[in-house]
Amino acid sequence: MNDQRNALHWFTINNLESVDSPALVVYKSRVQENIRHLLDMVPNVSVLRPHIKTNKMAEVCQLMMKAGIQKFKCATIAEAEMLGMIQAPDVLIAYQPVGPKINRFLQLVQTYPATTFSCLTDNETTAAQIAGKFLANNKTALVYLDINNGMNRTGIKAEAAFKLFETCTLLPGLNPVGLHGYDGHIRDTDPVIRQQTSDDAFQQLDILSKKISDAFQRSCQIVTGGSPSFPTHAKRKDIECSPGTFVFWDWGYKNQFPDEPFDYAALVITRVISVIDSNTICTDLGHKAVAAENPLPRVYFLNAPELVPVSQSEEHLVLHTSGHHYQPGDVLYGVPVHICPTVALYEEAHVVEENQVTSSWKIIARNRKINI
Repeated sequence: MNDQRNALHWFTINNLESVDSPALVVYKSRVQENIRHLLDMVPNVSVLRPHIKTNKMAEVCQLMMKAGIQKFKCATIAEAEMLGMIQAPDVLIAYQPVGPKINRFLQLVQTYPATTFSCLTDNETTAAQIAGKFLANNKTALVYLDINNGMNRTGIKAEAAFKLFETCTLLPGLNPVGLHGYDGHIRDTDPVIRQQTSDDAFQQLDILSKKISDAFQRSCQIVTGGSPSFPTHAKRKDIECSPGTFVFWDWGYKNQFPDEPFDYAALVITRVISVIDSNTICTDLGHKAVAAENPLPRVYFLNAPELVPVSQSEEHLVLHTSGHHYQPGDVLYGVPVHICPTVALYEEAHVVEENQVTSSWKIIARNRKINI
């Protein structure tokens, strides 16, 4: 393949000879640009509580902190610990801890006092267990009620949540501080329809929050939204928004939500490892190198858009092309359909600045455990 084909593109890396494939590459300036776009979409940085499940890297989170973002959301204890290690001020674990995770949540609070940690709960039994564990250690757990406002994955229905909030206020060792409602089911491409659907789902949270505030004479913070619904929540008053994928973006969101300003900031690098015939080649981008939960195609190649995936196995991706000049060793730059689980497949990301790999960032929170 003619190297000049890539010469002027933003994604071209000029010193790839030391980067084995498959590899994850992150374009630092484009990450920073996505963060700037995020800030431009909100009236105040205090509205933002980004989800870090997409990037799982301390350095990316530090770029957000440098931009003024102080609050974060995550899904795992390891992600929360990574944030504690960089002294992020405020971290919500958007997951209800059960079993040993309650102990690990307590250990986080004890080990990283510079960070304020909170978690979710959606039932009295688990709330009581969290409260009991924290009370026994002279601590108070901060919790958000997880509200099911349409996602139908976790959470309590809004009409039943007032009683749960009341119960939580009476549990020594527990302090309910707000409501969490993830509206990941809202994926309308038309921004007008997406706004209408978002408004309907958000109304449940808004009504409940006001009812709680009036009854208990205390503020009730609302945390809601992901990257698809972020524009619909960005201008609301007195809430926190939690986009995550925005920081890297991917093919799926780029094409489903063209109204959003974010752009690709992370790619996968693969090489041709075999030429099967005049119309078929094989690369080293298998299931273990790109998220495989979607049907083919799972990746689109920026420098070879004509390639069509034929089959994929653990270490191989077979591609069809109508006549070609590909040779073993040729490099392809791929945009994953789904970047979040793709990132978790790698131990490190190669950092690209001005078309050069300059360093690497550990994807430290891909592990289920760091220390705690």
